[in-house]
This record gives sequence, C-alpha cells and structure tokens, in this order.
Amino acid sequence: MLYEISEKAIQLENQGKEMIKFNLGDPDLPTPPEIVEAAYEAMKQGKTKYSSAAGEKKLREELARIHGVSVDNVVVTTGSKWAIFSLLFLLLKRGENVVVPSPHWTSYELAAKKIGAEIRFLRRDLESDWKVDAEKLEALIDDKTRLIILNSPNNPTSKVIDDKTFSEIVQIAKSKGVTVLSDEVYSDISFVKAKSILDFGADNILVTGFSKSFLMTGWRIGYVVVEKELATRMIKLNQITTTCVPAFIQYGALKGLESRKKIADDIRRQFKVRADAAYSVLSKSKMRFSRPDAPFYLFPKVDGLDSERFALDLLDKGVAVAPGTAFGDYREYVRIALTVNEEKIREGLEKLCEALP
Repeated sequence: MLYEISEKAIQLENQGKEMIKFNLGDPDLPTPPEIVEAAYEAMKQGKTKYSSAAGEKKLREELARIHGVSVDNVVVTTGSKWAIFSLLFLLLKRGENVVVPSPHWTSYELAAKKIGAEIRFLRRDLESDWKVDAEKLEALIDDKTRLIILNSPNNPTSKVIDDKTFSEIVQIAKSKGVTVLSDEVYSDISFVKAKSILDFGADNILVTGFSKSFLMTGWRIGYVVVEKELATRMIKLNQITTTCVPAFIQYGALKGLESRKKIADDIRRQFKVRADAAYSVLSKSKMRFSRPDAPFYLFPKVDGLDSERFALDLLDKGVAVAPGTAFGDYREYVRIALTVNEEKIREGLEKLCEALP
C-alpha cells in the first residue's frame, strides 16, 4: 500500500493536481552544493569507470576513522536498503528467523520473506511511548533466531531507543548468540542523542548511509561496519550484483564528510521547526501521537481509523500520507513525513484534520 499510494500521488500530479506529499521520507531540501560540486569535479577527472566493490579507499578510510574501526570493516553499498538485503541474504537461511521491534520499516519484512526466513515482530504501542520491552523481545528468540534488527531513531515513529534498553537488548543477543543489526540512518540528525551499536563493541553490525543525513536520497550510497569475514562476503556479493557505487558519487560523499556536523546541524534545525509546526496543528485534532526524537516522521493514531481507506480518500484532497499498515499491524495510524516546507505542512495537516472521520 505504501508504494500504491506513492504511484497514485504521482499520477495525480501528472494530471495537473497539486499534491502535498507526506508519504515518502524524501526531504525537499537540496543536496549541499559542495557535495554536488565534488561529484562533478570527480566526473571531470575521469572517476566514471568501475570502482572497487568494497568502495573507494579514501572514503572507507575516512568512515573507518569516524567510527574507530579498521578500513577492512567498512563496505560501501548501493544505499542502506541494499546493505540490509545483502546482510539478510548472507546471514539467514530458509526456516531461520529474525526478530524486529514493530512498527518497522517495510523493507525488513519484505527482504526476509524474499529469502524464505521468518520474521518475528515485537509489537510496541503509543501508550508506552513506543518503548521496546526487552523481556518480551527475549521471549521471541529461539535456536533458529539469527538476527535482531534495531532501527533507532525509528521509521515510522521517530523515537530513539533509550540507552538502558539498548544495552539490555545487546546483552540478551550476546547471551543467546544472536547478532544485532542496527539501522542508524537517522542517527546523525536526531534531535536527541542516539546510542550506536558500535558503542557496545564491533561484533555486531552497523548499517547507515548518506541519504538522510546528507540529503542524498537519490544518490544511492550507504555503508556497513561489520567484522572482516562478513565484509569480505559482502564485497563478493557486490561484485556479482551491483558491481560498485559509482566513484564520483563516493567522492561527493567524501566531501560531505568534511562538513558532516554543519550539514547535520542545519537539517536538525530546519526539521525541528517543522516538527513544532506539525505539533501545533495536530495537537488541536483528535489525533494522538508522540513527540518525535528525530526527523522526519510523525506516527499519529485515530481510534477506529481505517488508515488505508483514509489515505486513498485523502489523495482526492491533494494530500498523500502513508497508512500505518505499511509498517506493521497499525491500521489506526498514519505516517506523516515532514518533507515539505512549513507552510505546506500547516496547509496539508489542516486538510488532513478536516478529513478525519
């Protein structure tokens, strides 16, 4: 349904209808010009040939320095989505399972199913402020569990897992011989401090990228920090599938790392204004929701709402949202991506509130 809504919104735009699109996590802000210029300069210098399947050495070295690991632990990937699929493909066999706190990013579920693995969801709720219950998570683990996937800050709730809970989950995983895969693609732009899996040692997996924290969604560049043996396997998989991330894109990303803090601070500041604007509108409605800990999402609830029908009907009013069912068993919820300017946020959310049953 997430992709169906997206296609319908595009069709309506092509027919001349003005749409306020809250349905995708693709921010309207442009990629920083220094990144664009660096990629262009790399192209002019001939960085348009095949690159290493592991990633350009200079970029890997800088990422290794940032995370305090060896360059052999870093693999550059065609976006974080491909990184996650690759890891599930390499680490899971048919009949094994992975545990995921829900609501969750839909790609985890679709990738696991494609491989033939079972995915076990730990349901969270708004009433607990989307807390992860470590004891309930542990109860889902058995001798066929290979991975726990964490996403903090989370898509769609924009909530950060607190330090105590994160530590408990890591300890549970260690005691059970299970690997934690931590998707931290929103971490650098979080409004609050977000714990990283690397804070607990290098025997688990970090997945992140440049799409959100460097406004490079269409560039398709991510990376992983993993143990050397798994890094080698990922590189081999890249060699027979995507081949490499174009070198000129990697040089753009490398340039972005020089201004990493400034870029993240600018994104954080602008999206905090947007989150506050959304809060001021939605707090006057019947919607119930938690304040976000990070860009870009709100995940409000309306008791009795059929979010799929609501999202489809809302398109006729020129507003696109993602139904909660795209992120698990959350039919009474919608995900709102604050990826348009403040004026459009207020206009779109007022229309949404007016349309509520």
